[in-house]
Amino acid sequence: MSSELRLKKLRGSGGYVMATINDEQQMKGNLGGPDLFLAPIGRLDSEIITKHFCNTCEKEYEGPPKIEYENPNEEVAENLILAEKGQYICNTCNSTLAEYREFKKQDEVQEVGAAKPLEIEPDVAPEPTIQEESQIIPEMQAQTSTHTTEPVVTEPTPTGSISSLEGLAVYDENAKKIGTARQVGIDSNQKMVLTIIKNDGVEGSVLWSSIGKVGDIILLGNATTTQVNLPGKCSNCGFENNENSKFCEECGTKLQ
Repeated sequence: MSSELRLKKLRGSGGYVMATINDEQQMKGNLGGPDLFLAPIGRLDSEIITKHFCNTCEKEYEGPPKIEYENPNEEVAENLILAEKGQYICNTCNSTLAEYREFKKQDEVQEVGAAKPLEIEPDVAPEPTIQEESQIIPEMQAQTSTHTTEPVVTEPTPTGSISSLEGLAVYDENAKKIGTARQVGIDSNQKMVLTIIKNDGVEGSVLWSSIGKVGDIILLGNATTTQVNLPGKCSNCGFENNENSKFCEECGTKLQ
């Protein structure tokens, strides 16, 4: 992979920065569209930022914005630690240009993307005692070797069989196929999401809470559900931005 540095525009929910980045950082900032985004890259060295633009000021400034961050080292899911969270802040009006979060695993230090799979260990029953074995074996012998059961459609729960979701077709509340399920994980807002491969081949995600039914397919909500547009919530990907944000930090869509 080339290590050539390039000056790029990196967008946030409240503005953008111009920074000289390498190929690896450019890949992190690419969410599948023509624009690059600052949040997936994380904290940049202020020395490589040449300019920043604030949506609130509606003005471009020379030099980097303020970068404030903290290291909570907070466990947000099983074997997943929130290692650092921070903000890019306008030097003039103190508006937030972009926010980021960086994660690592507890047992190995590595960067984790916006939605990585949760590893749920299966329940393991205790080994039976000798007395229990003497009762179990005759019961097992009395059962037939094969049996069939009717498929059951269940409500989705975080403790369900997550691995069984991979490859299932995902339909919206209007019964229109929007993609194929890939994996379950945690987004940058620490919310449980289902990552999918959309019909156009681009990766996306939906909030776990928006899933209505899971069976042979995955159905989102229902046709009678009233959608509430929360301030800052993106109508395209569902990401919950700050109330004052003008563009979605996750996908770059202009907010209403």
